[in-house]
Amino acid sequence: MINSIIAAISVALDGEFGDGYEIHMEEIRQGLKEPCFFISCLNPTVELFRGKRYYRTHQFCIQFFPETEEKRHECNAVAERMWRCLEYVTRDGEERPMRGTKMRYELADGVLHFFVNYDCFVYRMDAEQQTSMGGMVSNMGIKEGGG
Repeated sequence: MINSIIAAISVALDGEFGDGYEIHMEEIRQGLKEPCFFISCLNPTVELFRGKRYYRTHQFCIQFFPETEEKRHECNAVAERMWRCLEYVTRDGEERPMRGTKMRYELADGVLHFFVNYDCFVYRMDAEQQTSMGGMVSNMGIKEGGG
């Protein structure tokens, strides 16, 4: 699930910022080309809610590395655009988007750190529920009668 949310965040950022910004999901040790984004999930949690329902929290940090000398100005402008484009993201194969919550950002050492949560409920199915039950045929008709 985390990887699919990261991919959805990447699609949202690419849609907002376009080709001029690289988006990384793995740590880059050397040769970082700015401007770029780096997406990571921090401290995911899962809690039993009721029965087989679990509540998962996923806090993400999207770092932005600016290219200009006016780093604070560029980071603030990028953060404003991130508020909009990350409010709703849609995972591949899903119809309904996930809503980003607890959005905030901070600037540290000329880098923007944008935080957003994508939390959701999941339902755990047993192995017997996951197996195919085969086909079912049903014959239905209207009973004619005396009434």
